[in-house]
This record gives sequence, C-alpha cells and structure tokens, in this order.
Amino acid sequence: MRAVMLVGRSQSWHLSCSSMAWLPLQCLKQIQKGVTNKMRRDAYLLKKIAVLVPLLCSLWVLCLSGCTGTFPSSETTTEDTSSAQQTADAISSVSQTERSSSGKSIQTRLIAEQILEGKTGEIHYSYYLPEDYDPNQKYPLVIAMPGYDRMWFGEDSSGSNLNWQGFLCWTQLPEDMIVVSAQLTDWGETSARQAIELTEYFLENFSVDKNRIYAAGYSAGGETMSQAVSMRPDLYTAYLHVASQWDGEFTPIAENGVAVYIFMAQGDEYYGSGRARDAYNGLHDAYMDAGWTEEKIDDVLQVQIPNESWFAQRDITGNYHGGANVVFEETSILNWIVSHSK
Repeated sequence: MRAVMLVGRSQSWHLSCSSMAWLPLQCLKQIQKGVTNKMRRDAYLLKKIAVLVPLLCSLWVLCLSGCTGTFPSSETTTEDTSSAQQTADAISSVSQTERSSSGKSIQTRLIAEQILEGKTGEIHYSYYLPEDYDPNQKYPLVIAMPGYDRMWFGEDSSGSNLNWQGFLCWTQLPEDMIVVSAQLTDWGETSARQAIELTEYFLENFSVDKNRIYAAGYSAGGETMSQAVSMRPDLYTAYLHVASQWDGEFTPIAENGVAVYIFMAQGDEYYGSGRARDAYNGLHDAYMDAGWTEEKIDDVLQVQIPNESWFAQRDITGNYHGGANVVFEETSILNWIVSHSK
C-alpha cells in the first residue's frame, strides 16, 4: 500500500502510519509542511516534495505494510469500501492466473492498471477475465466508469477503481463476463470517445459477444457514458445510469433500442433527483417519437428514485450521492441490464 495517496474531490489529507512512529519526528514534520493546500488540490504536484522522500525511502520500505491512508470523499461510503475491498482482495488473491490456449498464454481474473495508447491519449484501465476464459466462447462485456474520486490524477491514483463495487459486482454474477473499468481524466466528449475506443479494443482483441455489450456509469462516469452510449448506440445493448446527469442525446438511444436503467437517490446532494426525472422524460419522449408503445418502453426504460427510508433499510442514512453506489448490490437491477440483447 502506498504511504501517501490523494484522489477524488476531497480537499483534506491525512497520514496514518503507526508503524512509522520510530522515524525522526522532524522528518515527518518536513514532509507534512511540504504538502500545501495547492498540492492537495492537484495530485501531480505531490512530486514537489520528492526532494525529502529519498532520505527516508530505505526506512519506508520496511514499514509500508503497516501504513494506512484515510481519504474522506463525498462519493465513497463505508458500506461501499468495506465490502468491495473484501471482494477485490479475494479476486486479487488468485488474479493473473496463467492459462494456455491455442499456443498463447492468457492471464485471467483481475488484470490491473493497464494502459491503452488511444487516439486522444493514454487510457488507464483494469479488467477482469473469467477464470475459465475460453477464446472459442463468446462473453458479455461490461464497461464500468467510476465517479470523480476514482478517476486518473497521476500515478498516485492508479488502481483506485479496483475496490469499487460498480466494477466488482459484475464479476460476482453467475454468468461469466468480461468487465472493464477505466480511469479517465474528464467527463466530457474526450472521455466519451475514449470509452468507445476502449470498448472497441476489447471487441477486437477478446472473445466478446457483440450483441451483449453493456455499460454502467456513476456520477462523472455517468456523464461520460451517457455521451458514449448516445454516440454509439449501435455498440451498446443496455446502460445503467447511476447518480448522474444525462449529457448525451436521447433520439439515438430510442432509434437503436438501447435499454436504460436510471437510478438516483431522492435526496442526492450533488445533482438532485430532478436530473434523473429529466433524463427519463427525455428518453421516454424519444421512444414515443420513434413509435414505441408504453408497454414496449417499459421493457427498455426504467427509473428508480428511492427515498431515505429505502436507503435506511440498507444502513445508509446520509451522503445519498455516494450511497447510490449501493445499487451495484441490487442483483435484480444488474440482471435486468444483462438480460437484454441486440
């Protein structure tokens, strides 16, 4: 585990490392002094304190296993991180299993922190292959985009999406599938095109069922994927839109029959539940204009805006924007997504 890490919207920084108590106090003070407010806002600027680190590197190596970091976040809940971390650890413990097929060595399970040289720059991503992955068999593909807290902010943020339940939940379904999660650098048109490029890369290089390509996006990742899905509705089959606003177009979704499930807490503190209703209404009207009946629309378009009571039953009593990640534990919703096919 890294001794110092900074990701997400949080403006606070906390260093907890009990096993380093024996280090000279003055050295620790110098490190903390070097981390200014401006540095905390930009993870790349942490490199500016590197002049202090070499003196302690040989000592830190001995105690890294005892270091822990605390990073308050509006998009992270205790429920989200604890259960997801346990799942991530379980997957990682048997990750990158070597398999041989057609003379090629294939790594399965979790393959972390990869880089694709895309047309618009580097795309940082991790992915999961079923342990019994067979190139002669076709698998559903899920592209899952996390929120701001788990995006790419430099090396210190690398892999911060690996314990996100929005990535891990698909690996826990009974059906084997390929799951990909990227750490992009924005939530606009560039990120949408990178999401599409990453999807096409897996379609070309892995055994993917082109009729069953799914997407999921939370918060900033939802802004990205709503654009990607509407740019290439021919590519995606169904999309789970969580705690986000819809930045894409509506008409292409209806014209291509893409299924969409919208989930937003009634008390969402960041976007407000009105954004979910706006997205639903826009998509519903587009389907009506395309000649769909209400019955047919219900098959491909759903919206859920649960109240505080619904969240309380799941031990969430605040931070409803971050708490919306609990939707990735709702197997009925996940199954609704993967039940669709082109």
